[in-house]
Amino acid sequence: MPSITTSTLLLTLLLGIGLIFFLRAASKDRTTVVELRSSRPPLEVLDGLAGWLQRRGWSAVGGDPTSQRLRFEGEVEASPALALLLGGLATLGAAALALVVCQLLPDTAPWPLLLILLGPLASVVYRRRARRRESLELRLLDPDGPVPTTLRLRAHRDELIALEQELGRTLNLRSDGRLLHSPI
Repeated sequence: MPSITTSTLLLTLLLGIGLIFFLRAASKDRTTVVELRSSRPPLEVLDGLAGWLQRRGWSAVGGDPTSQRLRFEGEVEASPALALLLGGLATLGAAALALVVCQLLPDTAPWPLLLILLGPLASVVYRRRARRRESLELRLLDPDGPVPTTLRLRAHRDELIALEQELGRTLNLRSDGRLLHSPI
């Protein structure tokens, strides 16, 4: 077996492994907790947050007045653009693997080209794994000095970033800034 074919096979297999890890990372749960502070009264902040969440498709599913908690749920859909990208990458990777197998085992050609049909499977796997029911938990904490409203939110990282960016000015919400400056 020539070294060029061997190295091409190795690189193609590494491409496949990379695609599998990319699929896992794209549909990974990124739930995190953040504390937000506001100089506005608690009821004004809670009403603003509840309205914003409901406009984005979240629905209130309960709460506990004694522990000052609210819970919202929403359906998260897979990104169609990312599903298309993953399907295309998997198809190209499967085609590369099929061509390498045809080179290594010329007697089996053109049957390895059927591997190309596995490419769109990556898109299906991503769509199934990425679509899920998410929850957002909100807890009103006791006032901290001169700051009348302190909230602890537990939700998907992207939703918390959107919340901080869109409502930061209107509700005067401030966090420690870790969400907006994280390398992830």
